[in-house]
Amino acid sequence: MKNEDIVTYAGKEVDVEWDGRICIHMGECGYAKGDLFVGGRDPWCQPDLSSPEQVKDIVERCPTGALVYRFKGVDIIEQAVQENTVVVAYNGPYFIRGDLNIEEAAEDMPGVKFRAALCRCGLSKNKPFCDNSHKEGGFEDFGAVGEKGNKLESKSGKLKVTAMKDGPLILSGNITLKASSGRIAWQGNSLFLCRCGASKNKPFCDGSHSAAGFKS
Repeated sequence: MKNEDIVTYAGKEVDVEWDGRICIHMGECGYAKGDLFVGGRDPWCQPDLSSPEQVKDIVERCPTGALVYRFKGVDIIEQAVQENTVVVAYNGPYFIRGDLNIEEAAEDMPGVKFRAALCRCGLSKNKPFCDNSHKEGGFEDFGAVGEKGNKLESKSGKLKVTAMKDGPLILSGNITLKASSGRIAWQGNSLFLCRCGASKNKPFCDGSHSAAGFKS
């Protein structure tokens, strides 16, 4: 059965697929130079107005995994970036890129194998993904990171993401954690990230989800 939240924009050489379930309208597509995405136009996305290389480049900018491309007749698929990274957004979600295995992701969400925005305020109605509820909920955390981990020998490899029931996000694999300023702040192989919004040691979990009555 076709998911009505997924829209395919067909082109002669490449199709673009948009998943409304996980789009938080960051604007990386709409602000991109060129005519691939034009707000107010019908259809909004027209793959044939850009080269296949431009389509690939712009789609891979999407930080949520809501956009993916599908080339026709050739075996070209997105490749994971060489470093697994987590950016702690200013008053916003965790932006994760890499070779991702998000256990709670639906099978028809191919983009989140490479790029995802995960809730850290505790308010999303689409957990573990961000749905912009941090804005209406007045969540405030500027994305500073005070702790340092251990230097990694390798920055690639599979990164497993598990949302613990009524608890934190558990990341297993090589991880580089960046503050909202872009600074590389922490590196390691195992990480427990707050997703209730209550930790006093953000972005790290400190067990506050229990006292806060966080429910996932």
